[in-house]
Amino acid sequence: MRATTERRVRRWHEQRWLLDAVVQSVGMEWDQPRLAYTLLPCGPEAVGEMRAIGARVRKFADMHRAFAAAARRRQVRAEAYAQAGRMVSARENWFVAALLYSAARWPIFETNPSVLDYNARMIACYGHYMAHAPRPTRRVEIPFGGHVLPGVLHLPREPAPGERFPCAIAIDGMDASKEIMVAMHGDKFLERGFAVFAYDGPGQGECPINGLFVTQSNHLDAALAVHGWLAGQSELDPARMVVTGVSFGSYFGLQAAAALGSRIAGSALAFVCHEGGLDTLMNAAAPSFKMRFMYMSGFEDEAAFDRFIAGFTLDPLLDRVAAPVLVLAGAEDELSPLEFTDLLMQRLSVRRRLVVYEGERHAIGGNDGSSALGENWLTLLADWCVDRVNGREAPDERVFIDSLGREHARPFGA
Repeated sequence: MRATTERRVRRWHEQRWLLDAVVQSVGMEWDQPRLAYTLLPCGPEAVGEMRAIGARVRKFADMHRAFAAAARRRQVRAEAYAQAGRMVSARENWFVAALLYSAARWPIFETNPSVLDYNARMIACYGHYMAHAPRPTRRVEIPFGGHVLPGVLHLPREPAPGERFPCAIAIDGMDASKEIMVAMHGDKFLERGFAVFAYDGPGQGECPINGLFVTQSNHLDAALAVHGWLAGQSELDPARMVVTGVSFGSYFGLQAAAALGSRIAGSALAFVCHEGGLDTLMNAAAPSFKMRFMYMSGFEDEAAFDRFIAGFTLDPLLDRVAAPVLVLAGAEDELSPLEFTDLLMQRLSVRRRLVVYEGERHAIGGNDGSSALGENWLTLLADWCVDRVNGREAPDERVFIDSLGREHARPFGA
């Protein structure tokens, strides 16, 4: 990145030496389990590769190069398999290459030649994967205020004549992209008969590269545009749609739920970001989050950005949420204290279920306690969505999963 970009956030500039020391001693997952969540949709074949990437990174500036080098190796391998007619192997390698190129974009908080190159390669590799995917999969670009919202529609299979699938509208967070939201094998939603539409909203994935930045409210408009397009697709049932969101997608997902009201059957959100003004995320967590969000929103001046981010709150929207809500959270979330999510859930007037995992941080999973011994968070989330599109009444409760995996449920207000 340019030196001027590196100086946008005071803590980033002043603590850069410390950040590099932390990366060298702790590894590249000091702020997020980046290797783990890039691995999840790729499957076990990529485990060794992710470990090798982590071993190569000794300072922050190494990250994009390590991901890109691994992506190029996968891309070359995919092309060799394709030339040999081994198309299953080719598509698997194109998929992994695309996610690695997507990860390579993240550590660069400006649109420069490297980001443009990684982005183009990601689109190309994922395009090759889609062309040979085992299920119907296609790229979609939804017009949006002079820009487009890029997305990918995944169907669980070819529909029978007249068949219409329920659909999950999937919204990712700050640090990844739409490509990471659907697994190459055994996806929880596709395996349950859902179609999935994963898209980059304003400020996410491809959008800031193309000049579409996030504002305090444009994810509401994006949700309306996305739903309007989906409702017109013959393969999809507009009466059986849910919103899902992960990490900052838990914020954008509630904005979408407010915008769509009773047009959806529910919203299921995990890894919370619900603190008004985002003080913990922007000022107490790793400065990489603030650097990223300034890029997502198109700000170069930190003081102006601070005024902008202070207006981020879901409070005025809660009365507009008309469908049931599920939220999964770690009890010790370091990016958004749980008390803010708890208060938000109490204020909702719809049926809601808050599931809290003891000892877990922002990204649930990876320890040997509640997330390992209790119900898998993604299985829980997907099955809740199945119940919503099938018309079952949603539970209205707060659930605590303890370190032995036991569930303790009580009604809200009790």
